[in-house]
Amino acid sequence: MAGSKKNTETLKMVLIYAALILMAVIMLVPFAWMISASLKLEKDVFSFPIVWIPKDPQWSNYQEIWKKVPLMTGFANTFKLTIATTVLQLVTSSFAAYAFAKLEFKGRDTIFMLYVMTISIPWQVYMVPQFKMMTMFGLTDSHLGIILMHAFTATGVFLMRQFFMGIPTELLEAARIDGLSEYGIWARLMLPLSKPAIATLCITSFTFEWNDFMGPLIYLSTSSKKTVQLMLRMFNTQYSSNYAQIMAAATVALIPVLILFAFLQRYFVEGVASSGIKG
Repeated sequence: MAGSKKNTETLKMVLIYAALILMAVIMLVPFAWMISASLKLEKDVFSFPIVWIPKDPQWSNYQEIWKKVPLMTGFANTFKLTIATTVLQLVTSSFAAYAFAKLEFKGRDTIFMLYVMTISIPWQVYMVPQFKMMTMFGLTDSHLGIILMHAFTATGVFLMRQFFMGIPTELLEAARIDGLSEYGIWARLMLPLSKPAIATLCITSFTFEWNDFMGPLIYLSTSSKKTVQLMLRMFNTQYSSNYAQIMAAATVALIPVLILFAFLQRYFVEGVASSGIKG
């Protein structure tokens, strides 16, 4: 009887892992096609059946993309916006999360719920009013405007708050008795103990800002200020599109996100799991 139950559990685990592997393969197929297309001639990109490994890889595509459009400028602008926004989101989210998790004040839970509810509001709803407001402040066609708009995130506050709730309050009380201020507790206790949540927020914020297309498209008009996502559109001319070079540029643009995830993925998994069960 015990052997039959063990075999059932083993079969269940095998099926679960098989399903996960199948889903992972399905998710990776578009990326494999992108890399494959980036190494082909333009005429061979959409050939059928698909040739996954080109017989004559066109490595020159990766050289031409830097000459055809100012891709390096796009990378520099994207790094500037992404790093500034990510740092600001980490600071503002952790500050707010600490207040909502560990400080007592009137209406705390109500304010938190109202703030988190803003996650459900689509950006398209307040896109026009936001643009009018930024125009009034003279922040259109500027990196500062985009940075300020993305400096706060309700998702980040929720994520950090859920993790902070799991940190014992007794530890904070002991720090207060020792004379540590609330800012000191935040900097010297909460942040060092929250590396998984910080890594999770860092990855999600970095990925969103790096891949953001609509924001820069609406607010940036000067070519020297455009991001790498907007630079990809420059491979489309009025009469044709070089999809091989577009795929090469897209592959290069994906590298920073992959590097960040490779360094933080251990904390990322822990952070998602912890934030989901604490609170």
